[in-house]
Amino acid sequence: MVVLTGHTLTLEEVKRVLYRDEFVIASKESMEAVERSRKAVEEIVANKNVVYGINTGFGKFSDVLIAAGDVEELQWNLIHSHACGVGEPFPEEVSRAMLLLRANALLKGYSGVRPIVIERLLDLLNAKIHPVIPQQGSLGASGDLAPLSHLALALLGEGEVFYRGKRVPAIEALSAEGIAPITLKAKEGLALINGTQAMTAMGVVVYLEAEQLAYESEAIAAMTIEGLRGIIDAFDEHVHLVRGYRQQVEVAARIRDYLAGSKLTTRQGELRVQDAYSLRCIPQVHGASWQVLDYVKEKLEIEINAATDNPLIFEGGAKVISGGNFHGQPIAFAMDFMKIAIAELANISERRIERLVNPQLNDLPPFLSPAPGLQSGAMIMQYTAASLVSENKTFAHPASVDSIPSSANQEDHVSMGTIASRHAYAILQNTRRVLAIELICAMQAVEYRGVENMAPKTRKLYEAVRNIVPSITKDRIFSKDIEATAQWLKGVDWPFFLQTITPTNQYS
Repeated sequence: MVVLTGHTLTLEEVKRVLYRDEFVIASKESMEAVERSRKAVEEIVANKNVVYGINTGFGKFSDVLIAAGDVEELQWNLIHSHACGVGEPFPEEVSRAMLLLRANALLKGYSGVRPIVIERLLDLLNAKIHPVIPQQGSLGASGDLAPLSHLALALLGEGEVFYRGKRVPAIEALSAEGIAPITLKAKEGLALINGTQAMTAMGVVVYLEAEQLAYESEAIAAMTIEGLRGIIDAFDEHVHLVRGYRQQVEVAARIRDYLAGSKLTTRQGELRVQDAYSLRCIPQVHGASWQVLDYVKEKLEIEINAATDNPLIFEGGAKVISGGNFHGQPIAFAMDFMKIAIAELANISERRIERLVNPQLNDLPPFLSPAPGLQSGAMIMQYTAASLVSENKTFAHPASVDSIPSSANQEDHVSMGTIASRHAYAILQNTRRVLAIELICAMQAVEYRGVENMAPKTRKLYEAVRNIVPSITKDRIFSKDIEATAQWLKGVDWPFFLQTITPTNQYS
């Protein structure tokens, strides 16, 4: 069970909720803070104090005073008018993460919603009712207005949801689970949509999958080293300690661990003096990507516990401040940075693929073909990898450097953080497929070298994937192999499949 407090959610807990369907509740103390905050809103309405978003319009309409009898209609209008997202829906795990993160943000007690709003968010989460949320339409400030409006619709019994493997009307799923729709009261619509939970939810999903993929990329690279009879000396701990980057040291240590006991690696001068960069510089390149992932993790763990709506209520309502915590710039930068880090894992992987298939760069059969000339073997798999990494380069252009004014120039600088997170997700999918291609080629290469000579850990990887992708004995439709391998990489429980080693004490 995961207990939300508004302050202590971790990425590990998010992972358990998203991928293991762990039950989620709100802490008693956090709900008490929510009740106090709600009481302040109700007093503002009763006293007819003019406060943005409670009894005023929104954006450029912030100076328009709303009559007390219309504040509920104001919230209803807000959700409906802002639910104008377009395009394909977010993946279900992202929609699930948005429910979790929005509930956690509201539990901080600065938003002025009733406890029932948070209860409904958690009801949907625990019943696995996931709102259908179009991906496109957010500027990333004032928060993720359009996506979160589609999330809010589900609480009202409107819009569509994913439920039990189907896309159905929200009211149908709510009825099936005995969950009553809610009617929004003063400020609650604004509190639900004024935040960064779409970009952050997508960012969390990308980070969690990228973290696993980064580990997998090292084991795949280790197998490639065996297939190319790579030089193990380049991974000696001394080389990496003298540079001083913890992540580089750790990558080198894991590569040594994966290759321990291998009879396919060589020493410098045995076959050649040094390897090409795509082999020799794995710790430096992959380690740099890990540095970025560590940065992204730090920002995400702050944001998933942040109050990001507007206005915020302090001191029991004595202070109600309109600020800008909905602005997604910190996450926009983090997502753009992560895009580059993930894309580089694909870039260097594609170069290793080329070394595996190019007969001018190795002593293996050309293109790993079982009958060179008659059969093309892995030739076009390298083309596919090259296409994917080139596409990644277009996605890697930073979204956060762009801004377009909105709301009649009231909202004159925006983050585009949701675009950055969506592009990071696209790069992740491409990169997983590139690594799948490298793995297929590396398995073929070690077969030519002798599987019996592999390291125990790389052989374990080889045997697992050979259960879903057979050896290349004849040309076939390799698209199916690539997709099957990519799906395996996504679904495998990596820490338990190949245990990673403990970092060097010097950097612990």
